[in-house]
Amino acid sequence: MPAAPGTGPGCLGPPAQAPAGSLAGVQGAPRRPSVSKPSWVVRTESNVRREKPKRPDPPCTICKGTGRIDCRNCFGRGRTNHAELVVLPKGEWPQWCRICGGSGLDYCFRCHGTGEFREPMGFHFTVGSK
Repeated sequence: MPAAPGTGPGCLGPPAQAPAGSLAGVQGAPRRPSVSKPSWVVRTESNVRREKPKRPDPPCTICKGTGRIDCRNCFGRGRTNHAELVVLPKGEWPQWCRICGGSGLDYCFRCHGTGEFREPMGFHFTVGSK
C-alpha cells in the first residue's frame, strides 16, 4: 500500500497552513484601522494672484529697472566656451561661467541690483587746456 505524501518516515507531516486571516488578498483578511496618514501632496494655490514686482520710478538707465544685466564674462550665454555661438557644436559640453554661475545675468554696476536710478559715482576728470 503506497504511503500518502508527507506521511513517510522522513517527513514531518503535511505543510503547515497559515490562518486565512493573515494573508492579504484572501477573504477574511483583517482590516486596517482607518487612521488618516499625513499627506505629502503639494497643493498649488490656483486662485492666488501673484503680484508683479513694481519697477522703481525713475528706473536705472542701464538695466531699465530690473537690477540685472547680461554677464560681462559670458555675454549673457551662461557658458565661456563658444560664447559667440547660439548652439554649441556637436559633442561639445558647456563650460559654465564662474561669474554668473551659468545664469547669464549679473548685477547692474550702476544701481547695484536695486533697479533705482542713481547718478554715476566717481570722479570725472576734465581735460584742462593751457
